[in-house]
Amino acid sequence: MSELTLTVMRLGFLAVLWLFVIVAVQVIRSDLFGTRVTQRGSRRERPQQAARQQQAAPPQQRQQQGGGGRQRRGAPTKLVVSEGILAGTTVALQGQTITLGRAHDSTIVLDDDYASSRHARIYPDRDGQWIVEDLGSTNGTYLDRTRLTTPTPVPLGAPIRIGKTVIELRK
Repeated sequence: MSELTLTVMRLGFLAVLWLFVIVAVQVIRSDLFGTRVTQRGSRRERPQQAARQQQAAPPQQRQQQGGGGRQRRGAPTKLVVSEGILAGTTVALQGQTITLGRAHDSTIVLDDDYASSRHARIYPDRDGQWIVEDLGSTNGTYLDRTRLTTPTPVPLGAPIRIGKTVIELRK
C-alpha cells in the first residue's frame, strides 16, 4: 500500500472517531439536561394557565371509543392533578390521548426534574377503559406504587405518579 493511501485511511478513521465522540457527547448532554422548561408565572397562576393551554391546544390523537362515542356507566370524565406544582388542574376526558411530560407540546406540561420530555400517555381503548403507558422514561411511571412496564388499565381514583406529580381519573 502506498504512503498516500495509508495516510488518507488514517485521516478518515480519525474523522469517523471524532464524529462518534461528538455524537456521544450530544446524547449525554440531552440526557442530563433534557429540554428547556420555561417558567409560566407564579404557582397560583399555573393551574389556570395549564387549563387554558389544554383548551387552546389541538387534540394530539383522536381515538374513537366503542359504542359510538357513548361512555360506560361509571366511566371517568376528568383527569385531576392531585399533587405537585399543577395540583388542582383538571382536564376533561373526551376520548383523546393525553400526553404527559416536559415537552412544550404535551397535553399536561410537567415542570419536574424527574419527568422526561415525553414521559407517559393516557388513552382510551375500544371498550371505553383508560390505559396508561410509560413512553420509555428514565425515572418511570407508577400506578398505585407499581412501576409500569406495559400499557395498563387505570382504575377510577388510582394514583398515577410521575416524579412529584400525582394524577387521578375521576367521575
